[in-house]
Amino acid sequence: MAKKYSKTYSFPVVIERDESGYYVGSVPALRSCYTQAKTLPELYKRLNEVVGLCLDVEKNFFKTPTSQNEFLGVQKLEFKF
Repeated sequence: MAKKYSKTYSFPVVIERDESGYYVGSVPALRSCYTQAKTLPELYKRLNEVVGLCLDVEKNFFKTPTSQNEFLGVQKLEFKF
């Protein structure tokens, strides 16, 4: 039976490529919401799955509303110590 969606969510997603060539996607607005895949199309599919799971956890376990922050941009910064 197909799951019916009652709300559309929009979250900023951070996508990086690790040293092994895998794409890693994370959703900072949701606790521990990340996944990885060898290709970008597979990553998008897995992100859709993990966001659904994380939304269920936020609602049913933590019982907190999910905020959808406004996306402002991304910067790559260097830090020297």
